[in-house]
Amino acid sequence: MATPGEAPTAIEANSIGFVPLAERHGRVRDLFTLWFTTNIAPLPVVTGAMAIQVFGLSLGWSISAIILGHLVGALVLAACSAQGPQMGLAQMIQSRGQFGRYGALLVVTFATLLYVGFFTSNIVLAAKSVHALVPGIGLPVGAILCAAAAAGIGILGYNVIHLLNRVGIWFMGLGLLYAAFRLADGLSAEIVWRGGFTMVGWFAMFSLGAVWHISYACYTSDYSRYLPPSVGIRGPFLASFAGAALGAAASFILGAMAVAGAPVGADPMTQVSGAVGALAPILMLLFIFNIVSHNALNIYGAVLSLITMAQTFLASWMPGRRARIVLSVLVLGACLVVATTSADTFVPRFIGFVIGLMVVLAPWATINIIDFYVVRKGKYDIASFFEADGGVYGRLNTKAAIAYLAGIAVQLPFLTSSLYTGPFASAIGGLDIGWLVAPIVTGALYLGLGAGNTQRRVNIAAHAEATVR
Repeated sequence: MATPGEAPTAIEANSIGFVPLAERHGRVRDLFTLWFTTNIAPLPVVTGAMAIQVFGLSLGWSISAIILGHLVGALVLAACSAQGPQMGLAQMIQSRGQFGRYGALLVVTFATLLYVGFFTSNIVLAAKSVHALVPGIGLPVGAILCAAAAAGIGILGYNVIHLLNRVGIWFMGLGLLYAAFRLADGLSAEIVWRGGFTMVGWFAMFSLGAVWHISYACYTSDYSRYLPPSVGIRGPFLASFAGAALGAAASFILGAMAVAGAPVGADPMTQVSGAVGALAPILMLLFIFNIVSHNALNIYGAVLSLITMAQTFLASWMPGRRARIVLSVLVLGACLVVATTSADTFVPRFIGFVIGLMVVLAPWATINIIDFYVVRKGKYDIASFFEADGGVYGRLNTKAAIAYLAGIAVQLPFLTSSLYTGPFASAIGGLDIGWLVAPIVTGALYLGLGAGNTQRRVNIAAHAEATVR
């Protein structure tokens, strides 16, 4: 939604405002291309290699954990993505409908940290990829070039992001297939089953696949909110689910394949490049372009979340493109400083951080999905999201906050991390099953306390079109 006086430009005018029905456009299949192409990148390849290099699984068991984990996680991503056309809003501001105007701040803060972390990680990987392709370009210069390009795409906004992924799917899909074919050609039965199986390792990789998508769920509506509500729920759900599960699982498996028969500690991307031979420069160039395109989503989501946080305290402020441009530049500068000063340590630390964030993301996703699909059936008072007192949702939904915090607390005894291992996790060999327990406790409390029953239901399209312009 543009602010008064802003002239039309190629830059998206909206930020966190409701997308009027007259401005809705696009095709459901664009959600498949977006989530498929986005997930074909070095970061998921490197993460998939952890199944063998960190968790000690054979390639066969790695693939089973990867596939099942991504199928489970993609269900959550798809359920959130399908909300966009019905709500016409970015994902994080929707949390005001469950937690209240100020109650949503905690969740939005975690989401912002995720976006910024992913953006910084991809800056590091892009810089290394550029340097490997063109050794004359140093890491700082490569980081600046790739990060600035991603920020530029993020500033242009929704339509450009979708366009790049519609085009990129053909190149990235073919590149992925060719690399997988070449890697598979060097595998034998002995290599496929080398390493064996441990329940802790298998479940850790399964969880990593699931949390990969749940971490994206914080911003899925950002990329579906311009679709008309007439597309319904089923189409966006299936397109998002198929694209995310297929693209991410394929990249994870490629990473596992790359290191299955390689020396201990081998770099997954180096192994992939070596497998494709003379076409390695082309594949690396495709990966660089895709990192940049993918990273545009991260800075776009980070900026929308930051705007949501600021607008919480400035109810009369309805930001447009100018706010997105300024904040994009600020985020770009801050992330570049981190990426260029801690390039060797940031990515592995961030992956550990993402795994740890399952503690706060699983309860949020549970409340979001139950509230939208079970309690309110997709009917929200959009105008209340922008009112200073929270409108019908209030400043803080105490019952929702209790359910959310209980979902976090119940996971602590099951937690396994480098900093803390809970007593239940120790008793069952280090398995972290808390994220499976959390939805049960969170959902039961949310429904049992009647957290979503105190706010009236309205017709989203008619009310929002009449009051939010």
